[in-house]
Amino acid sequence: MPVLPGAEPYRHEGGEVGVLLCHGFTGTPQSLRPWAQFLADRGLTVSLPLLPGHGTRWEDLQVTGWQDWYAEVERELRGLLERCTEVFVCGLSMGGALALRLAATHGDEVRGVVLVNPANKVHGLAAYALPVARHLVPTTPGIASDIALEGSKELAYDRVPLHAAHSLRRFFQQLDRELPQVTQPLLLLHSPQDHVVPPADSARILGRVSSTDVTETILEQSYHVATLDHDADRIFEESYAFIGRLAPSVGKEGTATGG
Repeated sequence: MPVLPGAEPYRHEGGEVGVLLCHGFTGTPQSLRPWAQFLADRGLTVSLPLLPGHGTRWEDLQVTGWQDWYAEVERELRGLLERCTEVFVCGLSMGGALALRLAATHGDEVRGVVLVNPANKVHGLAAYALPVARHLVPTTPGIASDIALEGSKELAYDRVPLHAAHSLRRFFQQLDRELPQVTQPLLLLHSPQDHVVPPADSARILGRVSSTDVTETILEQSYHVATLDHDADRIFEESYAFIGRLAPSVGKEGTATGG
């Protein structure tokens, strides 16, 4: 299947500091592309992959699982590690969970972690119904475009395939056991008014990681897809400052454009 216009992956070859950005469940790189371009324009090497099963049609996501999505971001991380002296991992929603697992499993190879409304659990009765419901009903309504900013839209599926949602739940259970292995500096930005992932997920992550250098930012003006919302510029600027604090070479090599 051809990739939907706007859902393409994004890569930029910049300086010695690399950043991997991970998009969310049923979403695409479109939700993070302005962030990726912001970092690329400041001279960073940036990778924003399209996760398997995403960016085409929901039927393609139905036949993938968390191992496929994680394998893709891990490949991108290895590529950045070959080209860069320091690498940061970032993610929105499920992408935040993928970034956390990269940090938990790759240790010192990951210099720092930036999370925006990270997901950690499938909540409510749906979580308990998934193992059976996925065999009876193929999809439920989508979760896209939870954005306060008028006119801003997320490119994502309008249906949630339940086989993939079941795999996502299993991934969250796996990650929850691994969170204490996360020791890297952490910047977590989350929205109190999030209609997809409740603030409880961010609180649980903060309570379970072993990081001692932790910064929490509240995004009062945004909903779930905060990277396309009122607080987008704040996310971009704070993440760049976070990276610059930990990788002092950032900002000293001049700026780059395009990608």
